[in-house]
Amino acid sequence: MENTRTAEEMSEELRKLVVALQQQDRNDLILHALGVPLLEQLRIEAARGKLSRLLITKDYRLLLLDNGQQEVILQPVHKAVYLLFLNHPEGIEFKRLRDYRDELLRYYRLVAPRSMDIEQIEESVERLVDPLDNAINEKCSRIKRIFLELMDEYSASYYVISSHTTKRIAGSSRIWYERLKVINLPRHLVIWETP
Repeated sequence: MENTRTAEEMSEELRKLVVALQQQDRNDLILHALGVPLLEQLRIEAARGKLSRLLITKDYRLLLLDNGQQEVILQPVHKAVYLLFLNHPEGIEFKRLRDYRDELLRYYRLVAPRSMDIEQIEESVERLVDPLDNAINEKCSRIKRIFLELMDEYSASYYVISSHTTKRIAGSSRIWYERLKVINLPRHLVIWETP
């Protein structure tokens, strides 16, 4: 006989079973039935429901609108890196950062104090796009620490620059992995004020 229950009916049945197991103090069985990977997925999905909109103001301040307009305070170099990745939802491979040098330099110039030496800015950008230099990893780690100070780790996972690996196949014998760095925040939550 075909199962004709709707997803909503199955959800209600599941809810009743979970409540019954909890009343018997058997959270261990609930965890076993769900499995740790699914539980982790559910925690991430729950965090998604409380994500704040991110406003980039005309003067390039970063504000979490739904967290009391809390400002994400980043140093200019970190802010430039963040804006670059925010502007590329498709992701960027670190080894291809040199292709984005001019854009990164433009962001850095926009957010740097007027008193900052242009040669210092250019030198910093050169270090960031050099695949043999660890500067980009250091900047991404610092950005992550800032967001973790502002929110829980599941929410922060949407705002930080994180890894996304995609398997690529060219022809029948060549396989490689594209290791993109992305900001997973849904872009409908990102608001750019026009300068």
